[in-house]
Parts: sequence; structure tokens; C-alpha cells
Amino acid sequence: MEKPKGERRIELAGPNPNWKAAFEAEARKLKPVFSDSIGLHHVGSTAIEGIKAKPVIDILGVVKDIAVVSNYREEMEELGYEYKGENGLAGRRYFEKGQIQHTHHLHVFEAGNTEVERHLLFRDYLRAHREEAQAYSKLKQRLAQEYRSDPAGYTEAKSDFIASIDEKAKLWRAREE
Repeated sequence: MEKPKGERRIELAGPNPNWKAAFEAEARKLKPVFSDSIGLHHVGSTAIEGIKAKPVIDILGVVKDIAVVSNYREEMEELGYEYKGENGLAGRRYFEKGQIQHTHHLHVFEAGNTEVERHLLFRDYLRAHREEAQAYSKLKQRLAQEYRSDPAGYTEAKSDFIASIDEKAKLWRAREE
């Protein structure tokens, strides 16, 4: 699959109530491919109501056996996804949909991988803590200006904030249990 010429840019969109429906529609398309999956979850900023986000639907897939995910490449290509392997994160299988500007990211992990809980806990914490979600939104707005043509830099620049939320989320979960 030949990539079109062009440059990916960081573009944020205002909160969009249609993001949930977009996730649900895509999950319906993915379920037949991932028939042995344990679950498909809406994660990332589009899963957090009221904040700005890149208009990319992040989907977390949880499977029983990560080794079989590469077998789904052909079916995923038919749905418009490109397989990227681990793409820098051990234990993950990653797919992108959309050419220059992506519309969907699918992050697949085996059940029990710590990244599954981390992604879900990050999302749930920000859903429950509106002030933290708004701080994240403001940070992303500032970084989107600074790293407009540098997606990797944008992601790296958010990492300290995300790590701090991850720690707060763990404490929050421990208090809730």
C-alpha cells in the first residue's frame, strides 16, 4: 500500500458528541475480524467527554493470544487499516486507519498486559475528574501549536503529564476498591 505524499499535522478538534457513535460503528466492523477478542474499548481523548482531541478514534482491543493478531492483516486492510506491528511498544499490535491524517488507531494487547489496565484507568480517571481532564485539554492545545508538524514530539511532550495522571489514577482506584 503506497502512502500518499503529505505531512501529518497535529490538529485538535473541539469536543464532539459523535465520537462515541464513531467508536461504536467502528467496533461493529471490527468484531467479526476479532471474533476471539475479549473486548474492544474506546480510549484516548475522544473517549473523554468535554475535551479537545485529535479527531482520531483510539480503540483498545484485548485478545486471548496476541500471536494470532498478525493473521488478521488482510481483513484489516480490507477495512482500511495498515498493520504497524508493535510500533515501538512491546506486546502491542498496532493498526492505523486513514492515510496522512488518521481516523482510527487500534491498539491490541493480550489480556493481562499492564497497558490494558493503564489505558482504561487513565480514561476512567479523567472522566471522573473534570478539572484534570480540562488541564489535559489545555496542555494539548498548547503543545499542538508548538509541535504542529511533529507528531512524535507532541506525544513525547505529553508524557510527563500522562505519567502523573497514571499515578493519580492508581491511587484513586485503590481508594475506590
